Amino acid sequence: MQALRYWDYYNLTDTFSDLYERAKQGNTFNRLYELITSRENILLAYRTIKSNKGSKTVGTDGKTIENLRVMTDNELVDLVKTKLDKYQPKKVRRVFIPKANGKKRPLGIPCIIDRLIQQCFKQVLEPIAEAQFFKHSYGFRPLRSAHNALARVQFLINNGQLHYIVDIDIKGFFDNINHATLLKQIWNLGIQDRKVLSIINKMLKAEIEGEGVPEKGTPQGGILSPLLSNIALHDLDVWVAGQWENFQTKHAYTQRNKYYALKKSKLKEGFIVRYADDFKILCRDWETAQKWFHAVRLYLKDRLNLDISPEKSKILNLRKQKSEFLGFTIKATLKGKKQVAHTGVIDKKKQQIRLQYKKLIQNIKQSPTAGNAHKFNSFVLGVHNYFRKATHVFKEFSRLAYDLKKFTYNRLKRCGIYDHPSNPPPTYRNFYSFTYRTFLIDGVYLYPIVDVSTSNNLNFSQELTPYTLEGRNRISKKLSGDVQKEIIKLMNSNNPQRSAEYLDNRISRYSMAMGKCEITGAFLYADDVHCHHYVPSNSGGNDKYNNLRIIHRDVHKLIHAVNHETIIELKSVLDLTKSMLIKVNQYRKMSNLGMID
Repeated sequence: MQALRYWDYYNLTDTFSDLYERAKQGNTFNRLYELITSRENILLAYRTIKSNKGSKTVGTDGKTIENLRVMTDNELVDLVKTKLDKYQPKKVRRVFIPKANGKKRPLGIPCIIDRLIQQCFKQVLEPIAEAQFFKHSYGFRPLRSAHNALARVQFLINNGQLHYIVDIDIKGFFDNINHATLLKQIWNLGIQDRKVLSIINKMLKAEIEGEGVPEKGTPQGGILSPLLSNIALHDLDVWVAGQWENFQTKHAYTQRNKYYALKKSKLKEGFIVRYADDFKILCRDWETAQKWFHAVRLYLKDRLNLDISPEKSKILNLRKQKSEFLGFTIKATLKGKKQVAHTGVIDKKKQQIRLQYKKLIQNIKQSPTAGNAHKFNSFVLGVHNYFRKATHVFKEFSRLAYDLKKFTYNRLKRCGIYDHPSNPPPTYRNFYSFTYRTFLIDGVYLYPIVDVSTSNNLNFSQELTPYTLEGRNRISKKLSGDVQKEIIKLMNSNNPQRSAEYLDNRISRYSMAMGKCEITGAFLYADDVHCHHYVPSNSGGNDKYNNLRIIHRDVHKLIHAVNHETIIELKSVLDLTKSMLIKVNQYRKMSNLGMID
């Protein structure tokens, strides 16, 4: 996680870990405001949001992160503290984005200073909440993903042989969260600093431009909203799990014996898997599923003041019908002597993929540049990366490719070369085979949409958390698997001032290095990737693959630094070994700069 390095920069790692551990032990917290408004926490919040693309979105005051960049650290800290002293959030900007069903989803965009303040709160509140959240809640949480939620459902079908699923759709969840109930839930998590709760209440009541002051709901688009939404449904997780999975028996049992003891009771067997407001309860039979359906409906209404959508909420027998979850279809199919989960892509998603694919191909036809080819490749790699966890992904994408083959050929035959890839760059070789013919556009091979195979979908390791030492050690070992995601981001961050050769070779070099800095060996997120010319451009260096080096942006600054104070500061931040420093000096020598001790 990129955030971990930022925590270290501002010496907050131990602080957040301590909050997490104390929350695990059931402690309460009534002096959080001082930590939220500390200099280190405010500067961490600023560093976190300035690398977020959303920071360039204007609020109702017309300002973006650029208005904060010109301020010194002291000015920024003073601004936040002054603003919070008698806090009153500015109006929230209302925008609407299209949904897959043709409707529009309302988003609330706070002003940039309010987003910064929300980030300050999130950083301190999240470890306390994370320590207590249910282990099978996966949405809007550190390191967890939709794939983890899908893996849990697959596990319950394959290993638990649970083939009845309760699908509950909460009607307008984000717009209907009860403010008073939510504040009580935050208090029950141990967050009992009254000033903090008062400010959160003001955030919830922030006036929405053109609509007035909301009486309920958390506007999607706010930095704190995802955390608050998880807190709102945390009670549901705990209640469902407490009915069976975490039921407290009078006697001590092993897990296996406890299961048999529960089977003899009249309790409802059921397991909840939740991703944000999208959740499933898996059961063994129709009668139990019916009981869960009505019990959850009443719980949501009576305890959380939330209604369900009758037309979208239902009970399904997975042996006969498909359920939809996070873009995937799920069905139980007989394999040998047992039923196993077969997963695919929902029709709505396939239609979206077709439309976006055609749009990007049209763009290439009109302007056959390397930049447009990279945008297409980023799209293909992205949908492959997401849907490769489906057991039937190859079948689904083979059909898509067949449907799109003539369209692609007819539009690109005049502007590209159609053939099997010949000596493609490492990026292509790492993710795709040479089996399929594809187009070469301005020196860039297009990724074939058909070339994708199923990747094992493993259950989430519950020890994987940024808030413990063991969790952070596990994260550092896991990072190399994120190369594909970062390449997608790099493809979308083209610099128009750079040559097509540079942009293509930068991605290839990153892929070859498996996402690691070629000096420190540390994994690099896309935002930290700098591409250094080993032989400088002003000395005749070119943009060819062999002349580029992938390095961390701070290492790059050190290579070109001439100010003594800057060099000292960067050395202390980077903590370079002797061998790393030798490499840095080698690069500086090529740039005709003095050696660093």
